[in-house]
Amino acid sequence: MSHNHTSERQPLLHSIIPTDIHPDGESGRSGFQLGHFLNVAWRSGSNAAKYVNLLWPFVPVAIILHYATPGLPLVVFAFSYIAMVPVANLLGFAGQEFARKMPKVSGILIETAFGSIVEIILFIILIAKHRSAQGSSEHGNLIPVIQAAILGSILTNLLLCLGGCFFVGGLRQQVQKFHASISEVGTGLLSVAGFGLLIPSAYFSALKGSAVPIPIGHHTFTEKILQHNTLKISQVTSILLIIAFVFFIWYNARSQHSIFDEVLEADEHRDLDRREDLAKPKFTFTECIIALVIALALVTLLAVFLVERIEDVVESGVPDQFLGLILLPLVEKAAEHLTAVDEAWDGQMNFALFHCIGPSIQTALFNAPLVVIIGWILGKDMDLNFEIFMIVLLVLSIFVVGQFLRDGESNYLEGALLVIIYVIIAVASWYYPNPDVATSNGIEGAM
Repeated sequence: MSHNHTSERQPLLHSIIPTDIHPDGESGRSGFQLGHFLNVAWRSGSNAAKYVNLLWPFVPVAIILHYATPGLPLVVFAFSYIAMVPVANLLGFAGQEFARKMPKVSGILIETAFGSIVEIILFIILIAKHRSAQGSSEHGNLIPVIQAAILGSILTNLLLCLGGCFFVGGLRQQVQKFHASISEVGTGLLSVAGFGLLIPSAYFSALKGSAVPIPIGHHTFTEKILQHNTLKISQVTSILLIIAFVFFIWYNARSQHSIFDEVLEADEHRDLDRREDLAKPKFTFTECIIALVIALALVTLLAVFLVERIEDVVESGVPDQFLGLILLPLVEKAAEHLTAVDEAWDGQMNFALFHCIGPSIQTALFNAPLVVIIGWILGKDMDLNFEIFMIVLLVLSIFVVGQFLRDGESNYLEGALLVIIYVIIAVASWYYPNPDVATSNGIEGAM
């Protein structure tokens, strides 16, 4: 490292930022320079992500439409939905630039965390806007949308993103290999996370036939008690899942630091575009923070616009399950998926796996439990009692992905099959009725 970089080496937070910047993240500058900032932001991380920046004009248009045309809710939703993509891309790219300055494992965890901020913000706004436990989202009942979005986020990562990585990577290299330590830890944690998420649903399904509407004689196990118990199980489960997530972070950052570092470092040296990536201009720490603040502010604003128009979208004929399972996860994860697919194209399958499985684990172990706890604090009964339809989708998806990861190799056929499964799920969710009709895992009249 040359001495002219010392100004950037002064960390803002000694406990988070290391005293030595990783060579791949060294910008050679310090402070904030508008021209460089705009140039780096425009070029983004990959060619695909760079073209996403062409959507930036939708951002001011969406904001103007929100205030100027309140009588056109579907137009506002559509523009806000598209505008979310470049903003999420900036957030993900700024997180990626920040992560490049860190040791490899710490950096990838931080990058995954920044990539999930969009999802966390969306979940929090949804639970804050939830008004009624009756009917569908057009009646103010947003919990089914949140539950669908939780599982939809996991399914989008496991099927669409991973399938895209396998397919695109397989087009450039016939067979791509990945390290067993990453796939085994990832699939193991996914199984645990899926198990934890589904326990409240299993409890409810097992006992709903025994519950009665009102107490009859000595039979005091009513539907109200069943719903109360399911809520409490969900809340305790959420706390335990967050504890599991803390262990996951500790395991990655400490216990297996050297193993994962070695795997990811080797992956970087296999990068087919490594020379071009290292030659690209980079953000300074100051520019990373400014980009993150701008992106977070815009993401929050656009998320509010989206949630405020959900009732109108459902009234127009878009089902709750399709909205939560497909539409919301697609927009919040678009930038992260482009990054993962670009890494697969460059031959970095271990990085691509981290970007597919890591966010799925974070959603299951942290984001979903977090929204349950926030609902608890706000006095809103957010639980993990999912529709049986969604439970089956999650279990089968984890099983299928586990089978594909078992041999440590991937090809474009496996990728195409995963994407096709995702499309089938999207079609089924479009035809799935709203919660005021569907009660496969709910009590009649309770939804």
